[in-house]
Amino acid sequence: MEQRPLGDQGARRVQDVVGEALTARVGVDDQGTVTGWNEGAQRLLGYTSAQVVGRPAAALLAERRAASDLPSLARLPRWHGALALRHRDGHRVEATVLAHHRMPADGRAAWLLLSPLTGQEPLPADEDLVSRSFRQSPTCAQALYDTRLRLRRANQAMELSVALTERDMLGLRVGEIVDNEAGKLAEEDMLRVLETGEPHYRENYLRAAGENREHAWSVVVAPLRDGDGRIQGVSLTAHDITEQHWARKRLQLIAEVGRRIGSTLDVPRTAQEMTDVAVPEFADFATVDLLPDLDDEGASHDVDAVAEAPGQFVRALAAGASVPLRRIAHQSVLAGIPEAAVELGDVEEYPDGSPLVASLRSGRAVLHQVDDPAIVRWLAERPLRAARVREFGFHSVMAVPLAARGTTLGVAVFIRHRHPDPFQQDDLVLAEELASRAAICIDNARRYTRERATAVTLQRSLLPQGLPEQSAVEVASRYLPAGAQAGVGGDWFDVIPLSGARVALVVGDVVGHGIHASATMGRLRTAVRTLADIDLPPDELLTHLDDMVGRLATETEGTDGTAGNAETAGDVGATCLYAVYDPVSRRCTLARAGHPLPVVVSPDGSVELLELPAGPPLGLGGLPFESAEIELREGSLLALYTDGLIQARDKDVDEGVSRLCRSLARPTAPLDVLCDAALAATLPGRPVDDVALLVARTRALDADRVAAWTIAPDPAAVAVARKNAVARLEEWGLNEAAFVTELIVSELVTNAIRHARPPIQLRLIHDRSLICEVSDASNTAPHMRRARTFDEGGRGLLLVAQLTQRWGTRPTAEGKTIWTEQSLDGPPDRF
Repeated sequence: MEQRPLGDQGARRVQDVVGEALTARVGVDDQGTVTGWNEGAQRLLGYTSAQVVGRPAAALLAERRAASDLPSLARLPRWHGALALRHRDGHRVEATVLAHHRMPADGRAAWLLLSPLTGQEPLPADEDLVSRSFRQSPTCAQALYDTRLRLRRANQAMELSVALTERDMLGLRVGEIVDNEAGKLAEEDMLRVLETGEPHYRENYLRAAGENREHAWSVVVAPLRDGDGRIQGVSLTAHDITEQHWARKRLQLIAEVGRRIGSTLDVPRTAQEMTDVAVPEFADFATVDLLPDLDDEGASHDVDAVAEAPGQFVRALAAGASVPLRRIAHQSVLAGIPEAAVELGDVEEYPDGSPLVASLRSGRAVLHQVDDPAIVRWLAERPLRAARVREFGFHSVMAVPLAARGTTLGVAVFIRHRHPDPFQQDDLVLAEELASRAAICIDNARRYTRERATAVTLQRSLLPQGLPEQSAVEVASRYLPAGAQAGVGGDWFDVIPLSGARVALVVGDVVGHGIHASATMGRLRTAVRTLADIDLPPDELLTHLDDMVGRLATETEGTDGTAGNAETAGDVGATCLYAVYDPVSRRCTLARAGHPLPVVVSPDGSVELLELPAGPPLGLGGLPFESAEIELREGSLLALYTDGLIQARDKDVDEGVSRLCRSLARPTAPLDVLCDAALAATLPGRPVDDVALLVARTRALDADRVAAWTIAPDPAAVAVARKNAVARLEEWGLNEAAFVTELIVSELVTNAIRHARPPIQLRLIHDRSLICEVSDASNTAPHMRRARTFDEGGRGLLLVAQLTQRWGTRPTAEGKTIWTEQSLDGPPDRF
């Protein structure tokens, strides 16, 4: 395991051992001015630091030479050789110099010149065979250092690895021979060996002088002891394990692919994960381009287009035509991805002969260098791409087709420009493996996206496309499908106008996710509207709905009693909250089946949860439902929602309810603003479950728009009822409706007197339509029938049905109410 450097204290201990003055160290900037001078340099040439720093370095040479005669060293990382220098007292000094070109912290390039002052005689050799073995060993690079960590011997492999001869290195520290982090770590390892007497192992990664490829080295530092066991020096042995290193890196990259790609079922993100894995470990720049009709940004929701896309692609390849591809993801080692010639989401036409089309045509990965004729021809027709190649120094490119389950999805491209090594055949195999695994994940995401789009489309088509016009409440709603992992659920809401200017507010939640949950939601919503149309009280409506859910659960089982579909069997269940608000009485009746409690906000801003009787979720069967009735002041807010709004993995349900209540504590704010505020307060991110929210602000019908009379159980009272009704219509300015209203009042009141029991009441409501209601204490509901030629009765309700827009009957606590609605725009078309 690699150990960390010793730090400042360790560096000081190294200085104590090596003797700083044993090496002449001189700093020179790129303008040739001396910037640094140590004690060793003073010992070598006799000058103090104050006498030299800031002066031209050329003044130290024994022979002055013109600047034009000196070689250009600006592009070299290092220089070494012999220099003839002039001592302060004038005599000539021949010195072996090793110079490193480095970039200090201040950003100004500089040279570090090193010259050893120690003796250069090697350690005494043992046997001749041992000496030859050390010198000529082809398997590892070896070097021997004395107890002051100065090099005394180096074999030929070591000379090749650092591109220096043994004589060039004699008397230098390893950190001076190799001026990088690996040299510093090796020196610290030597110090540790001198102190502990134990060998030390480390892996280093560095580029040999004169080579572009980085090498991996297995380095062992061990003590050298005399016959008495005393440490006389340190040996450094380095084995080149580059091939093993890259093989291990490839295996790690493949493992990383399995771990990081496919974390979501989102096509663009999955493609982006692939490029993130490839850069920077494998490539400097990577892109993923998909066929436009197969990616998430294109026509992925159009099933026919997706099915036709592979056929269009095959025909384009057969005809030698260009292939359009959409850029779906890219990544770079450079900030801002400046290499990209195509923006995310854009479609580019790739001509026949380009690397991308060549890989798609062959179905295999292709490897090119940028000076290959095929690349040169392609770039000649693409000036922007050619400029990018020149600007960033592209030198190696691979294009790999993305195919899964017999479908070609697109192509991945890997490019190197900062990495000095060109792609090799082994890299081609790795790229194909990486692309193959990524293609499966992308195809999974694509298929899921298409299926989810189908489920979302189905669900949205089953939800209200627009809220109906009514006078009882002002409403606003929000629906958010769950995140990709959960899938579409079965949450729904509805606003249903009822007789007598009332309105029903409904919110429900079906158990499970997917198309089955959406379809079940549609069936339940239809059932609720059907039951609401016959004006059932909330508790009775939920009872009927509970029976229906139980029957749906039975239908999902096979005929032999076993589960017919593992995905749907046993998943039928739901919660529901049903509320009916009457703007005349300002009373609201509510019942719930396993659903979260509604929130009520008074006009003064006080917020409370309505404590409704607890009802079991729909589908359990056999348990009763109870309703509660409250009076709401005009301008009150009633919020109905599903549990996805208040539940999350990282917060408690009570906290979610508290946030919801605080966000709604503005009763006069626009309802759309309140809905957005509620979502923002409770859902900081993408919901993990579906969310349905319905917010209603109550209205009250003016008392002067409602008229009611008690009718005596006497046939003579019919005329009085007609007279009272006509008089009230005149006050409302509805004289044109008087004739039809007289007929309706006469028929309904007469039937109540003849066939029902008192008390009997007539009520007119002037709302968006004219509503006429006759209530009595009988539970017997009338039935419309067609009278035969000689029948004296049976034509009344038929006539009423023809004269009105709607009519019906609803049960009450005391009996029933027969009601009609007349359009104020004129008689119905069928009259």
